[in-house]
Amino acid sequence: MYHFADAEPDRSMKRFVPGPERQREFRDALGRFATGVTVVTTITDEGPVGITANSFSSVSLEPPIVLWSIGRHSRRFPAFERCERFAVHVLGADQIDLSRRFARSGDAFTGLEHDRNEDGVPLLRGCLSRFECERFAAHDGGDHVIMVARVNAASLANGEPLLFAAGGYGRFDRFV
Repeated sequence: MYHFADAEPDRSMKRFVPGPERQREFRDALGRFATGVTVVTTITDEGPVGITANSFSSVSLEPPIVLWSIGRHSRRFPAFERCERFAVHVLGADQIDLSRRFARSGDAFTGLEHDRNEDGVPLLRGCLSRFECERFAAHDGGDHVIMVARVNAASLANGEPLLFAAGGYGRFDRFV
């Protein structure tokens, strides 16, 4: 597990212009931003599909709107590009295995107990929060598509969030 150290880091910065030859550096720069970890689920004619995503964000409280993005390169992209309804599950610090399960494979539901809402969308158990959504826009985001959705229902539980930064999982240490 990644631990966010409190030692004095070297803050000298290296400037560069992002491009194909600097893709690793650009990815590393983006990785400095810690995010939560989610699993997004939907239903298809072939069955349930899910994917781990850390590109989740709130957009609006009124009306309740969230967004997330999915890479066009993903084998699960077609399922999410076509779906109208999906659920975003915010994972707890004890759910690293669930995150990895959905990061690796679109058939991660095999053997996994879950529920379904009235629209048939798979709902994972034991998450910190869940947002049951209806897509309201999809925007081109280069090698990703940005999915914007209205939240029709939300659920929450107590617990510590799972974080992701610099290519690894971590926990939140409160300083104040």
